[in-house]
Amino acid sequence: MKKITIAIDGYSSCGKSTMAKDLAREIGYVYVDTGAMYRAVTLFAMRNGLFAPDGNADAAALERHMGDINICFKINGSTGRPDTMLNGENVERDIRTIDVSKRVSQVAALPFVRSSLVAMQQAMGKDKGVVMDGRDIGTTVFPDAELKVFVTASPEVRAQRRYDELAAKGMEADFDEILKNVEERDYADSHREVSPLRQADDAIVLDNSHMTIAQQKQWLLDRYREACANKG
Repeated sequence: MKKITIAIDGYSSCGKSTMAKDLAREIGYVYVDTGAMYRAVTLFAMRNGLFAPDGNADAAALERHMGDINICFKINGSTGRPDTMLNGENVERDIRTIDVSKRVSQVAALPFVRSSLVAMQQAMGKDKGVVMDGRDIGTTVFPDAELKVFVTASPEVRAQRRYDELAAKGMEADFDEILKNVEERDYADSHREVSPLRQADDAIVLDNSHMTIAQQKQWLLDRYREACANKG
């Protein structure tokens, strides 16, 4: 069966990554979490004092440091899923904190950050056989992807999912703060000048507000089989 490119876009905390990881593992494709890449750049900026006291990123300083940032993914032997590596360090847990969540949309809106990471993402998927999720995969990174899915869910459902995820990891979480962050990120992601979050014209919409993980997994697997059949 010929390999295809699968692009999964949508709002934050929609479960895109879980769906994409499960599908990639099921069909033997490479999985790339582009949101984790932007989070890793944000974490690098936080650790290296590249945010001003007012909370704004020092864009000029970060641009100078982009060459010092190496991001890749390594399969976790325990979970069987890829962990995010920043300059050789496993930062999968660190990039999921609310502090990173508060700053990532600002960093992701910087044109030089997007151009750098988009180039990395296109290189990762140049041979097809890839499942990639993010905000602009079907519109900017792989506009010719054979399967495009746009995932959405209500802000309240997404906030609860993020709350449960953090709580399960033993990390401090406040539902109201998370909900506010979800709504702010929705606005920022949809209104940035470079590659704003939007549904590709040929994307299939999935509202998973009331779906189980198993139901989402089966739905996506069915869409993959349909796309492969259409490709011939």
